[in-house]
Amino acid sequence: MTSSNLNQARSILLTPFGLDDVALTSTLASMFTHKVDYADLYFQFTKSESWSLEEGIVKSGSFNIDQGVGVRAISGDKTAFSYSDEISLEALNQAAAATRTIARYGQGKVKVASNMVSYAARALYFPHDPLSSLDSTAKVQLLEKIEKMARAKDPRVKQVMASLAGEYDVVLVARSDGIIAGDVRPLVRLSLTVIAEQDGRREMGSSGGGGRYSYAYFTPEILEKYVQEAVSGALINLEARPAPAGPMTVVLGSGWPGVLLHEAIGHGLEGDFNRKGSSAFSGRIGQRVAAAGVTVVDDGTLPDRRGSLNMDDEGNPTQCTTLIENGILKGYIQDTMNARLMKLPVTGNARRESFAHLPMPRMTNTYMLAGDKDPAEILASVKHGLYAVNFGGGQVDITNGKFVFSASEAYMIENGKISYPVRGATLIGNGPDVLQRVSMIGNDLRLDSGVGVCGKEGQSVPVGVGQPTLRLEGITVGGTA
Repeated sequence: MTSSNLNQARSILLTPFGLDDVALTSTLASMFTHKVDYADLYFQFTKSESWSLEEGIVKSGSFNIDQGVGVRAISGDKTAFSYSDEISLEALNQAAAATRTIARYGQGKVKVASNMVSYAARALYFPHDPLSSLDSTAKVQLLEKIEKMARAKDPRVKQVMASLAGEYDVVLVARSDGIIAGDVRPLVRLSLTVIAEQDGRREMGSSGGGGRYSYAYFTPEILEKYVQEAVSGALINLEARPAPAGPMTVVLGSGWPGVLLHEAIGHGLEGDFNRKGSSAFSGRIGQRVAAAGVTVVDDGTLPDRRGSLNMDDEGNPTQCTTLIENGILKGYIQDTMNARLMKLPVTGNARRESFAHLPMPRMTNTYMLAGDKDPAEILASVKHGLYAVNFGGGQVDITNGKFVFSASEAYMIENGKISYPVRGATLIGNGPDVLQRVSMIGNDLRLDSGVGVCGKEGQSVPVGVGQPTLRLEGITVGGTA
């Protein structure tokens, strides 16, 4: 959201269509002839591509360009929204007219600003166009290279699937309070899945990562890391025994296992659920909701991270928001409307999938801060338990925090030592309860590699997760033994 980002957004989203600040102000003012409390215009241009390799050949590829504008008006707690995939003054005026249906709910006490003002902010990532950073031949060769690397690791590797995706996203927000802001958001991701076979048994391992970079991020060292993780995961699972079931001590590994934190706890801390009283954390600010030492933040300001943004989708700067501090609930993740209705600060967490969607409070990079325990000390403290290193899918019920998560890589711990790998382990519990069961927190905070996608009410956005190694007491494990 630096001036160069805003200038680039103007040159792509306004100038070619004969639009300027005067036209934007006029459109917003037309909405305020009725009883509207707030309005904004959200312009977007997105160019994206994906390539997929299977059985040694690139089997699919796609390229898309999408652009348009979303027009929103808020009166009280009611929202009217209209969007168009055509950017023009006529389309703006038609969309603005469609928002007047909620005028009777407004107080009519707010006036629209007479001119647009931009403000300086951070630049967390370089405004690359990732799609132009490699030609098509080089993108195919990258996928072929990673496939050959995986097969060369072990003769038991029978199948390799890899995909490469890139996005160049330009957004501009004009608000009725006079703020205009723009951002240029690059995003790349590489995913790898390996299937290994031994004695008629087939198992899978996966890896990948990315962030707000160009394709140059995927260096030989990064590719080697992804390949080693995916192949090792598949080979370890070939040796895995059925997981036992029952309550036991569970040690969660650092990094991606923070997805459990994201799903079981993070969604419950989003402002809309708490305003409506449907979250297990509703009305509990200032209360103890976790064990001593547990501090959880949502941080949209980490450079180059997949979940980071220079500004949210309402034009507010992202920030690092402390949600839980030393076990005490401190606040929620907020967009403008829910913050206003709850009389709480805006946290810069308004996000939307595209111009055709309404913004809502969403996570960015959500993680637990490090403690003071060495991970080896945590493992050595467990007489009998489960060590969950990596997770696959999971489900959570926001209203009560109940979750079920599947471990894609896990081991038994016996007498303080990692024993044998297990398959089919699931963790069952609820978010508020599991926070109380944290007994040891590692000093090895790690963020995920950059693969997270979060879904909410049909909208998907990129996110990040993370945590240090954690010891949890009395967690119910569902197994296959």
